[in-house]
Amino acid sequence: MALRTVALVNALSPERPDPAAVAALLLRHGERGPLALTAAEVAEMRAAALRVREVLAAGDTDTAASALNRLLRTHTGLLRLTSHGGTTPWHPHLDSDDDAAWGEWLLASSCMALAVLLWDRQLPPGAVCASVSCQDVFLTRGAGPARRYCSRRCATRERVAAHRRARG
Repeated sequence: MALRTVALVNALSPERPDPAAVAALLLRHGERGPLALTAAEVAEMRAAALRVREVLAAGDTDTAASALNRLLRTHTGLLRLTSHGGTTPWHPHLDSDDDAAWGEWLLASSCMALAVLLWDRQLPPGAVCASVSCQDVFLTRGAGPARRYCSRRCATRERVAAHRRARG
C-alpha cells in the first residue's frame, strides 16, 4: 500500500494528470479493472495526494505524525474490515464504504499505510528527492543511512552536475 501511495502522489503531482495513466497505475498496483476514471475523479485524487504529500515531505517523525493525525482526524472514517463482497481476503479500510469516492479512498488507504510505517519504524515514512530537477517523494528505509534521492538516476545526475561544477 505504501508503494502505491508514493506512486500515486508522484503521478498526481502535475496540474492535470492524465486519467488513463492514473487508471493504469492503479491497475499495476492491484486494483481490479476495468477502470475508467473521469477528470473530476482524478482532480479529487490529486487534492488528496497533495495532502498525503505533506506527511511524506515532513522532515522529522513528530511533524509527520502530526500531519498524519490531522488527516486521520479530518479525512478518514472508522476502521472497518471488508472483503469487497467476497472478492478479496478480509482487510482493513478507513474509508466510509467499499464504494467510497476515489479521493476518499486514496486519502484513507494512504493514511493507513503511512501510519503503519511510522508506527513500525518510528521514523518519517517518506522524504522528498533532493534533486533540484525532481521533487518526487519516496519511502524512507527503516535502517541504514538516510536516502536523499528517489532513485539512482537522480543521485547520479546530481553527482555528475556537482563534478562538472567543481571542474569549472
